[in-house]
Amino acid sequence: MPLDLSARSDPAPPRIAGVDEAGRGPLAGPVVVAAVVFAPGRTPVNGLDDSKQLTAARRETLYDRIIERALAWHIEFVTVEEIDRINIYQATMSGMSRALFAVSHVADLARIDGNALPRSLPCIAEAWIGGDARDRTIMAASILAKVARDRHMQQLHAQWPHYGFDQHKGYGTPEHLAALTRHGPCPQHRRSFAPVREALATSP
Repeated sequence: MPLDLSARSDPAPPRIAGVDEAGRGPLAGPVVVAAVVFAPGRTPVNGLDDSKQLTAARRETLYDRIIERALAWHIEFVTVEEIDRINIYQATMSGMSRALFAVSHVADLARIDGNALPRSLPCIAEAWIGGDARDRTIMAASILAKVARDRHMQQLHAQWPHYGFDQHKGYGTPEHLAALTRHGPCPQHRRSFAPVREALATSP
C-alpha cells in the first residue's frame, strides 16, 4: 500500500528515490533500471546531469561516487526473455517496480522518469517527463543504468563480436542491421522487435 506523506508526523523532508532506465530502444540486450536514494538536503555528488549529456569517462567517475554516497541504490536487469514475453513497455514498468521495491526501506517518495507509473509500487510516486534533466536523483539513476548497461553490452560483445555491440550497444544502427542480415539474430536479440523478426525470417 503506498505511503501517504500527508499522514507523516515526522516533519523531516521526504527521502526521494529517483528511478530511470537505459535501453528501451535497442534491438538487443536487456533494459536496465536503476533506483537511487540520497539523504534529504544537498545532493552529495557534484556534476550530475542526464547521462546522455555526459561522456562515458565522466559517467564512470560519477557511477562510483553515486554508489558510494547514496543511502541506497539498486540496478535491475530486465532480460530479453521477459521483454519478448510481455513486451518492452510492460517489461520496463516491471523493472522499475522491482528496482523501487529494492530501495523502499529508505524511500518515502519516488520520482520516475517518463509519463507513466508502474502499477505496483511500495510508496507514492510521481512521473516526471524529462526528469533525467530536472531531478538530481533521477539523473543519478540514469547514470547507474547507462553505465551498467554499457558494461553489460561490452560483455555481450566478447561473446558475439561480429554484431558490434561494443559500438552501438544494441541500437539499430546501419552497421548493426547489416550484421543482423548477414549473421541472423543471436540469443540476446529481442525477437519481439520487427527488425529482429525480419532477420530471423530471412536467415539461413
